[in-house]
Amino acid sequence: MRTTIVLARHGRTEWHHGNRYTGSTDLPIDEVGIQQARLLKEWAEGYAPDALWSSPMLRARQTIAPLAEALGLEPTVDARLREVDFGSAEGKMLSELPPVVAKAFELDPVKDHFPGGEDPAEAADRVHEVFHQIGKQHEGGRVLVLAHNTLIRLLVCRVLGLPLSEYRRLLPALGPAALVRFRWQDGTVGLEAYNVPAVRMETLA
Repeated sequence: MRTTIVLARHGRTEWHHGNRYTGSTDLPIDEVGIQQARLLKEWAEGYAPDALWSSPMLRARQTIAPLAEALGLEPTVDARLREVDFGSAEGKMLSELPPVVAKAFELDPVKDHFPGGEDPAEAADRVHEVFHQIGKQHEGGRVLVLAHNTLIRLLVCRVLGLPLSEYRRLLPALGPAALVRFRWQDGTVGLEAYNVPAVRMETLA
């Protein structure tokens, strides 16, 4: 039985526009983010998901709210879908960090994650756990999940068996409100699409 899970990144915030690490900082989406949420809503109306899941963070809830209202669905809010906490890097660009910290992070962002921040391996564990729960709970259906940039990239690596330490190099970009589509079928999970703007993702039959 085929199950489709689409993960969407939230709309843009002021810090994301400046490429600052946002992580656990609970910022709202900006004017561009509001427009991106509207485009996501229009796509979701064609996708017609059976269920919605969301990170509890404000930027995620604001992005999913218009489509939830349009579809008449109440999102399941799960803390395991929150973004990685970046510790001392919160609110800063990579270039603003001490060079030794930035260099170590670029070489291995898991082993040498930002001081005071969450271990990305632990974040990968929690999102992988909720991902499997979603798949089992909505077997044969379509699910839209609103989450975050780094968390989604860690999930892609974990599902595909790629080294977590390579998530920044192997998956260098995931745009605001962009989509990642997984297929569950016959006990296996496959990646069908990555970093696709909602306006370009075809309506699923």
